[in-house]
Order: sequence, then structure tokens, then C-alpha cells
Amino acid sequence: MGPAVGRDAPHRYLASRAGIRHCAPVMHGAEVTDTSSSILRLIPLLPLLGSVACIACSAAGNRSVARMIAPGTVLAAFAASLVAVLSMLGSDGALLDRVYSWIAISPVSLDMAFRLDRLSSVLILIITGVGFLIHLYSVGYMHDDEDEARYFAYLNLFTASMLILVLGDSLPVLFIGWEGVGLCSYLLIGFWYKDLANADAGQKAFIANRVGDAAFLIGMFLLFWNLVDLGQASLRFTDINAMATTLHDHAPGVVTAVCLLFLIGATGKSAQIPLYVWLPDAMAGPTPVSALIHAATMVTAGVYMMCRLSPLYVHSETAMGIVAVIGAATALFAASIALVQRDLKKILAYSTVSQLGYMVLAVGVGAFSAAVFHLMTHAFFKALLFLCAGSVMHAMHGELDVYKMGGLRKQMPITAATFLIGALAIAGVPILAGFFSKDLILESAFAGGHYALWIVGLGAAAMTAFYIFRAYFLAFEGESRVDADRAAHLHESPPSMTIPLVVLAGLSIVGGWVGLPHGVLWGNQLDHYLAPALAVLPHGSHHLSGVVVVLLTVVTTAIALASVYLAYWMYLVSPGKADEVQERVGGLYGLLWNKYYVDEIYDGLILTPYMKLSQMFWQVLDARGVDGAVNGIARLTGAVGERVRRLQTGNVQSYALVMLIGAACLMLVLFK
Repeated sequence: MGPAVGRDAPHRYLASRAGIRHCAPVMHGAEVTDTSSSILRLIPLLPLLGSVACIACSAAGNRSVARMIAPGTVLAAFAASLVAVLSMLGSDGALLDRVYSWIAISPVSLDMAFRLDRLSSVLILIITGVGFLIHLYSVGYMHDDEDEARYFAYLNLFTASMLILVLGDSLPVLFIGWEGVGLCSYLLIGFWYKDLANADAGQKAFIANRVGDAAFLIGMFLLFWNLVDLGQASLRFTDINAMATTLHDHAPGVVTAVCLLFLIGATGKSAQIPLYVWLPDAMAGPTPVSALIHAATMVTAGVYMMCRLSPLYVHSETAMGIVAVIGAATALFAASIALVQRDLKKILAYSTVSQLGYMVLAVGVGAFSAAVFHLMTHAFFKALLFLCAGSVMHAMHGELDVYKMGGLRKQMPITAATFLIGALAIAGVPILAGFFSKDLILESAFAGGHYALWIVGLGAAAMTAFYIFRAYFLAFEGESRVDADRAAHLHESPPSMTIPLVVLAGLSIVGGWVGLPHGVLWGNQLDHYLAPALAVLPHGSHHLSGVVVVLLTVVTTAIALASVYLAYWMYLVSPGKADEVQERVGGLYGLLWNKYYVDEIYDGLILTPYMKLSQMFWQVLDARGVDGAVNGIARLTGAVGERVRRLQTGNVQSYALVMLIGAACLMLVLFK
């Protein structure tokens, strides 16, 4: 039996934190459409208006006004989000805001509509809350940039697009936001477009995402055609999820195909194998962009989309298995690359890819609420780590090589302390945010019998703790390796940059407390909160006893702490050991340093042949075919004109001769 709709799922939760509910999903309560729901349109509209205002400020050269408008509109959107969430909870249902009739062509009737339920409520609070902190940080970070107003226009437009994505009531509305964040990612990554490397990075992100978007569109059309066959010509999420069981009974292969096509779209936005390659290069943009787009919001779009369509995914074990394998492989693959990187932002970039792999792994094993949980905690600690990297970059005048840092804690105590909190959180040290969400994902994989995936996830967790503390120890502890010129100007960042760091550090500590293990204090409240909006596996899984949960937690914590100590020993106690290890595993180190040569493989197998094929088509079809036809017609016209123009030479004697010949011919005809 597939999942069915009901309202009792919140009461059928796990006996342990890692078990997966056996019951069918409860998708939502009654939709409420009234004056209170019209506030939903204001949430994306406010930053959109802010973007327009910042464009006007950019044209007028008024940077100071843009500096106030951009954070102000996002803060206002956060306030509107709070009001909307409280209204949604008070109504015991989902808020629906039908803005206008968008498509009305039989048999399709689709509104431009926004919908707020428990899943989207978590996302909009993250987007606007963390987004405001990043906007505030940007005020100090971008203060000396002449194009500051243009930067804030792009940042506001991105925020509006992301809000449209998560509030969209249907797949087409979601796709508007989906494409919007892709465009804004291109604009923000290539913000300093006069640098060719930045422009290339923006293009790489845009092209990689277009590959995923093409698959997304094909999946959406395939889904729609099959729903039409079943008499449901709709792409609203409520209709899709309500028809999931019927569609599976009608065409199970279609469900698998649609889920896999959407997965390809998710690998683009959420930077999974094989389309992850754009995200590390995206560090070319301003650091706050990395924090907002590539840590807290855009890269989670694919995870959100799969969770939103969870009733569809749970009907395909094949798709779920592939999702889990891709997530686990990405987590381990990216973490191993981060072990040897020297650029602080590159370390965090590959860390982001790895952590997204954890979220996708959670989706694949059916732990949808765990995926959303880690999405939330990751937004806190990864945004914090990126902003700390920006603070270091600000003080070091652009330097990001951790081997050229050292001892920064003395000059930058706030940045160092908050980076340490973020590092502890991502490493999974107990009581911090990442500990609860990461362990819940690993326990869910173990509970579902996915032992190989659990081992892979455990290996990625060990690498995570090592590489993040390697970065911390090299940058903030030990002897200073900063050159004399930069050392003379080292200083802590201004309050506009450090205040967001402190707030995010606090969230990185307490943010995971909403998902405590069952039986500990208030338990996993986030799981209960999200239950009405997420599906569950129809076939169920094994429960874990409290003893097993404790043992798994002890194992993961011990491995994390051991990895932290290993980094401490190699880079502070015995710094020469790192060089010795590098020499002993030279081949492996080279493989990791060159990122498994994936970019080179893509270039050799895809890009270069594509460019050559394009050039061949240009020479044969365009230059010789199209241009040849156009040029041939032009030459023919010229030749005909050359002949015809002789009839009009302007020579009177020629005209007289022609008239005489014509008269003679006429006389011959008449007197014949």
C-alpha cells in the first residue's frame, strides 16, 4: 500500500530518534485563503522592490541609500514571514495566496499562487533571517566597492527569487524562482566581471545549472502528461502529492523516471555528483555571496524540492536508492578533496558540497525531516564559517592561503572565537547544532539497514572534523606566517561584520536543540513540526533501541574528537608530520590536490569535443551553408544586376540605336 493522506501522523512518531515512521504521510491541513494569507505575496515582493530601488541607486550613484534599503527590505520580509508563520500555525492549516490567474488554457488552469505550510515556513525564516545577517555583514564588507548598489540589487533579487521558489504553490511557480536563483548566482559569482576568472566562474555555474534545469523541465512535462491521463491536469504540489499513489499504480516506471529527472535537477542546484563542479569555482564572487547562495539558500533548493515531492519519491525504491548513493558518494568525495586545499574559501566550498551530500543521503534513506534539520543547522554554521573567512580576507587584504596565516586569534579574537564555534558545530561535537542533525542522518541510515552508506557517512564525518580544524589551527593558532606588510595592518573587522558573526555563532550552538533525541527533554520537536508536510516510507524500517542510539552517538563523537586531535597534533604539536605524510602518500595527495582531475576529464570528454563539434558545425552549416547561401544569392543578384543595368546606360546614342532597331523590327512585322 502506498502512502495516504491523514491528520494523525504527528502522533505516530518514532520510538527512537533514528527510526523512520511506518505510517503514511500527512501532507497538510485545510488550506486557508483569506485576508491574512495575502501577506504571503509581500514576503518576496519586499526584497524585489528593494532590488529595483537599488538599481535606481546604482544608476544615480547613491550607494548610501542602497546600503540602507537592501538590508531593510530583507528585515521587513523576515518580519512578514514571522507574521505569516504565526498566522499559519493559528489556522491549523496551510495559507494559500492566489495572486492572479496565470495559465487558463483547457485543460490547464494554474494560478500564480504562494503557499505556506510547515516545510516552507522553516525555509522562509532561514532565507530572510540568515539573509538579513548576510546583508548586514555586506554593508561593512562591500563598503569601499564602487558598485555596491549593484551588488545589493543582485543580492535582493536573489533573496526574492529564493522566496518565490520555496513559497510556490506549484512546480511552474517554483521553477520561476529556480531559474531566478540560477540567474542571480551567475550575476553574483561574476560580480567582479572585469576579472576573467570571475566571469568564467559565473559562466560555469550558469551552464552546469542549465544541464540540471533541462532535466527538471523534462521531468515536469512527463509528470504533467501522465497526470492528464489520470484526469488531473495540474502541477500544484497538493495535487501531485495526492495523486502519487494513483500514479504509481498506473505507471510505476514513470514515477521512477520523474524522480530521477528531478534528481538531476537537484544535482545542479545542490551541487551533487556529477554537476557539483561549479560550486568550488563560485568562490570567485564576494564572500557574503558564498555565505548566502552557496551555504544558506540556493544550494539547498534541490534538497527542498525533493522533500516537497517526498510522497512521489517514497513510491520508487530505485530512485530513493540512487539518491542515497549519490548523496553518500558526494559527501565522501568532496570531504576528501577538502583535506588538502590551501585556500580557506575552497576548503569551505568543498565542505558545502560534502554537507549537501549528507542532506541528499537523508532524502535517499527516507529521513526527510533529518534532511531539513541539517539544511537548517548547516545554514547557521556554514554561513558563519564563510563570513569568518570574509573577515579574515578583509583583514589580510585578500589573502586566503591558510599557510600564509597563523596566529590570527591574537589580532582577530571575535573572528577566531566564532570560527571555532562554527568548526565545532560542523565537526559534530556534542550539544552544538551540527551534532544533532548529522547524527540523526547517520542513525537514520543505520536504522534503515543501509550499513554501507552509514560507514561512508562516518568516513565523511571523520574527514570533516579533520579538515575544518586543520583550517582553524593553520589560520588562527600557532606562529604567525603572515608577511610583514599584511601583519602591520591586521585588525578585527568592524561591528557591522562581527555582530552577524556573533548571532550566527549563537544559532550554531542552540540551533540543533529543536531536534534532541527522543526521550531527552522535549525530544525532536522539529520532526513533529514537519510531520504534516513530509511523506514517510510505506515499507517501514527497523527501530533502534536507546542503547544502540547511544552506541552510535558515542562512535560518531569519538571519531570526530579523534579527528580534531589528529589535526591538532599534525599542525600544532608536530607541524612537520603533515609534510612527512604528504611525501609518503605523494600520489594520493596529488590526486586530491588536483580534485581527482574531474575538471580535466570533463574538459577532455565533454567541453573540448563539444567546442570542436560546434566549430565544425559552424564551418559546415553556418559559414558554408547559411553564409554560403546568403552570399550566393547576393552574388547572383549582383550578376543579374550587372547584366540588366546595361539596359539603362544613360548613353543617348545607345538609346537611339535601340529605338532604330525596335522601329525596324516593328516595320518588318507590319509590312510582312
